[in-house]
Amino acid sequence: MPGLTIGDTVPNLELDSTHGKIRIHDYVGDGYAIIFSHPADFTPVCTTEMAAMAGYAKEFEKRGVKLLGISCDDVESHREWTKDIEAYGGGKQKVTYPILADPGRDAIRQLNMVDPDEKDSNGVSLPSRALHVVGPDKAVKLSFLYPATTGRNMDEVLRAVDSLLTAAKHGGKVATPANWKPGDRAVIAPSVSDEEARKMFPHGFETADLPSKKSYLRFTKV
Repeated sequence: MPGLTIGDTVPNLELDSTHGKIRIHDYVGDGYAIIFSHPADFTPVCTTEMAAMAGYAKEFEKRGVKLLGISCDDVESHREWTKDIEAYGGGKQKVTYPILADPGRDAIRQLNMVDPDEKDSNGVSLPSRALHVVGPDKAVKLSFLYPATTGRNMDEVLRAVDSLLTAAKHGGKVATPANWKPGDRAVIAPSVSDEEARKMFPHGFETADLPSKKSYLRFTKV
């Protein structure tokens, strides 16, 4: 994918938002943040996603992860749209995270959040349904990119964040296998020798018995 991707530093843009002026690097601070884009205000899938994100906000907050939405409409439009989002959520979940305004579409281009297929009535490209998880070093750690027709799964976003935080906690010495969930075993990175693994994980680890007899698949509780 051309443009901003995993490992790249997020541009330190300053934009208007529903919470006032925000400079992205200052907002991320020393923790993690999720920057997520939407094609437009007052659109069906986006409204359900924004409400879902509001419902998960406390879970992300528990993990020290901030939320930052962005759409190509202005702040006043965002504020009016927020009323619909909260009403759709039954009034139980307030949109506590800021939504950046990008009516000129400049920020979404720099953030690599442009949908090449979706255009407005003037033929101008709309934001994609993109999401970047940004780390304390202001670099992209993970990205999701969905077409306009597919809403995001917030359980998967939360699971992916938990995976990132687990790997970071152990200095990149572990990774999470397919369908991993918090509480499941992680795998030990191939760069870690068995001797080092015994020191790192005194409770032990289990090596899968494979036909190749190679001992690269090692599981441990983290």
